[in-house]
Amino acid sequence: MLKGFKNFVMREDVITVAVGLVVALAFSNLVKSFTETVINPLVAAAQPHAALGLGFQLGDAGNKATFINIGDLIGAIIYFLVFMATVYFAIVVPYRTIQKRRGVTVFGEAPATKACSECCSDIPEAAHKCKFCASEQSAPAA
Repeated sequence: MLKGFKNFVMREDVITVAVGLVVALAFSNLVKSFTETVINPLVAAAQPHAALGLGFQLGDAGNKATFINIGDLIGAIIYFLVFMATVYFAIVVPYRTIQKRRGVTVFGEAPATKACSECCSDIPEAAHKCKFCASEQSAPAA
C-alpha cells in the first residue's frame, strides 16, 4: 500500500502540481499584501467623507453590519485579477514553454492523430513512418 502511494506521489505531474501550488500560495500572500496596502487605500480615497469606506449604508448611520462596502468588493476583484495574471505569467507561460521544448502540448489542443495501420498506436496525422513499429504510413489526406 505504501509503495503504491510512493509511486503516485513521485509521478512527474504530481510533483509539478505540488510545486505550482506552493508557488501560487506564495504569490497569493504577496498579491494580498499589495492589495491591502496599496489598492484598498486608493479605493477608499475615492469616497473620502465616508467613515466606513467606499459604499452605502442601509440602516443606521455608522453601523458596520448594515454597511455595503463596495470598496472591499473592488479590492477583492483587483486581488483576483492581479493574482491570476501573476500565476499565468509566472507559472503557466514558463511551464508551457518548457513543455513545448520537450515536445509536449499543454494548455492547448492536442495535434491531430491517426492510428497506425500495423500496431494501432496513435501517431501524428502527418507522420510518414510510425515511431513505435517503424512501418510506413500512407500519405495524409489533403
